[in-house]
Amino acid sequence: MSDPFVEHRSLLFTVAYEMLGSAADAEDVVQESWLRWAGVDQAEVRDPRAYLVRIVTRQSLNKLRSLSRRREDYVGEWLPEPLLTSPDVAEDVELAENVSIAMLTVLETLGPAERAVFVLREVFDTPYDEIAEAVGKSPAAVRQIAHRAKEHVAARRPRMQVKHDEQKAAVEKFLAAVQGGDLQSLLEVLAPDVVLVADGGGVAAAARKPVRGADKVTALLGTAWRLNVEFTGMPLSINGLPGARLDVPLDGSTTALSFVVEGGRITRIYAMRNPHKLQRLGDVTSLQR
Repeated sequence: MSDPFVEHRSLLFTVAYEMLGSAADAEDVVQESWLRWAGVDQAEVRDPRAYLVRIVTRQSLNKLRSLSRRREDYVGEWLPEPLLTSPDVAEDVELAENVSIAMLTVLETLGPAERAVFVLREVFDTPYDEIAEAVGKSPAAVRQIAHRAKEHVAARRPRMQVKHDEQKAAVEKFLAAVQGGDLQSLLEVLAPDVVLVADGGGVAAAARKPVRGADKVTALLGTAWRLNVEFTGMPLSINGLPGARLDVPLDGSTTALSFVVEGGRITRIYAMRNPHKLQRLGDVTSLQR
């Protein structure tokens, strides 16, 4: 007989990652949840999946409250940890949108309880009574929280109803322009009001504040071109959407790039340069609902 924990492990990791935005912290939560599951009389558990999600949610909430204090002292912009994902994540359009770096960044603006309720309801379609058990609130309170959180996210989430092929084409054009030092092609693929958000964590060089406007973004890259910095780029599936990896052979640094594309042009770029958050780019992570 299979162990329900093993059967649902990818789901449990996805729940924790959606709530925390950190693969390392999500793994910690999954491990803590396994220890708790091992101490349970499993014969008494009617719905193992719901029970395990409840354990992971509670552990994630505890972790999230401690992380919020740590992130207040973070150097520069804080971005979620990017993951190399398999094609099946992209095939689930709703999942890909919800685990995208853009969406996870929006979820960071929610409080812990709001984030838990939103993730369980909107991403995993969990019944309100099950969410209530997981977060320790009444079903009526959970419905109110869900409504507020949904409105909050709707007002901030990027318009990401874009075809996969369209985003892939924009990313490939961006990569070709960056590697070739082609300023005109870069300006053509960037929206005039594009925003670049970089996370160096005080470890790697990165803009401490968002860079706004195509001219400023190209100027930032132009500095590297003038210094004859060479980029080696490759397209990757990052968090279910077409993204890219840029390596600089000169200093051995790596940047994982995630994008929001609207109308064939890039409106937002998330650049992860913190090496501590690039550990999982070499291995495919399984995400599922």
